[in-house]
Amino acid sequence: MNAVSTVSTKADAVAGRNIVELTGLSVAGTGVTGASERVLRTIRGTVIGLVPQDPMVGLNPTMRIGGQPAEAVRRSGVDKRLVSAEVVEALDRAGLDNPVLRARQYPNQLSGGMRQRVLIAIAIAAHPRLIVADEPTSALDVTVQRRIPDHLGRLVAESGTSLLIITHDLGVAADQADRVVVMRRGRVVERGAPASILRTPRDPYTRHLIEVAPALSSTGGLVPRFPEAPPAPELLRLEGITKDFRLPRTRGGERVFRALDEVSLSVRAGQTLGLLGESGSGKTTAPRIAMGLEKPTSGRIHLDGQDITSAGWSQLRPLRRRFQLVHQNPFSSLDPRFTVGESIAEPLLSFRVGDRASRAARVRELLDQVALPAAFRGRRPIELSGGQRQRVAIARALAIEPELVFLDEPVSALDVSVQDQILLLLLRLQQELGVAYFFISHDLAVVAQLAHEVAVLRAGRIVESAPAADVLTAPTQDHTRELLGAIPGQRFAAALAAAQGKDAR
Repeated sequence: MNAVSTVSTKADAVAGRNIVELTGLSVAGTGVTGASERVLRTIRGTVIGLVPQDPMVGLNPTMRIGGQPAEAVRRSGVDKRLVSAEVVEALDRAGLDNPVLRARQYPNQLSGGMRQRVLIAIAIAAHPRLIVADEPTSALDVTVQRRIPDHLGRLVAESGTSLLIITHDLGVAADQADRVVVMRRGRVVERGAPASILRTPRDPYTRHLIEVAPALSSTGGLVPRFPEAPPAPELLRLEGITKDFRLPRTRGGERVFRALDEVSLSVRAGQTLGLLGESGSGKTTAPRIAMGLEKPTSGRIHLDGQDITSAGWSQLRPLRRRFQLVHQNPFSSLDPRFTVGESIAEPLLSFRVGDRASRAARVRELLDQVALPAAFRGRRPIELSGGQRQRVAIARALAIEPELVFLDEPVSALDVSVQDQILLLLLRLQQELGVAYFFISHDLAVVAQLAHEVAVLRAGRIVESAPAADVLTAPTQDHTRELLGAIPGQRFAAALAAAQGKDAR
């Protein structure tokens, strides 16, 4: 697989050696190569904790959130009377807001980033000696991206816990690692201290990864692609949208959760609105309401001047030809039974567009537009890489020539080199087709590459909204400045710039 894994490791300060030895694999002195299930169960959770990558499939959908880290807590031998308190503490340490409330909810009631934090809470709940974190921050907003590795780093310093981070984000590796290993196609191409690798990379592949990581390519400052937003007609407007969700009945608990509070947004034809916010801020709820998948508690929705707030299914059906959605996870958004050609043609069949021959021609045209070979139309999702799947999802969204595409964290699960390819693809398609994007993301560097306008959402409220160049270079709100200051790699880039300044003197 042509994907990068940047691996950072922290040594066991107590034992004076690495807990994991990859030659003849052993964990804390116990050989695990060919070990029995009974032996493996003795080290899982208490000796080694895992933070898996995919928050969509890593949690039991039938259990409340609090019950899932509770399993790890009980295995660590904690008194059963203290389990609930330990669970709340683990959720809080993992960065979840209002952990008491979150413990009562189910996974489907949380955002992707919040689910990832629950997975982190499960891993740290039993205080293991080694934590293996597989892309632990890919679905998290930048403030929590900093908080989680910082917290894991403090565990290393204070308790001797070892940390192995597997990540495509060089910024995370630069800020957190003592040692970095860069891999390509299953082979190590470079290894050493972050300063030596990122300051003087020897391998061309490492240099390419640094070039496409905005926080590492200069002093960490963002440079928005569009210095201004030219006048354009309004295509979509959300006006004073409020959305309340009912919560499970619990003694003394809150009954209603307000996901959006008087939110007003607009998307202009042929341009991109970037909606920024931390996980749980309501940024996924806003487009769901715009598409008619959720009804607002109050407020109005206008599509090209038409009020569609109260539109029923029969009224929304024809309007849905005008907007489409690209999901966050490129694997789960495609039917595993469908070939690529069938997935792309699905909207054409649904809206009865063309005949078999014209649909086949349209599929070939769309594959060409997203830079995939025509031969891919017979493949299935499992045969594709993450970036290729996301290209298929984009092709499917464009099949019926929509005026507006909702992009919900479309590159958060991809490594930085593939992110760069997908962003350039989206830019080219916008220029060629004139399509507008409603781009939802927690990654400010990604938003800077696409957005004409930016709105910043916090706890369901818009705290700042202006042209991208203004918000990303001269923010007026403390929260926006906090988001900008938390971009992974900025601390390393600033330290590197300071060191280079000293060398120059």
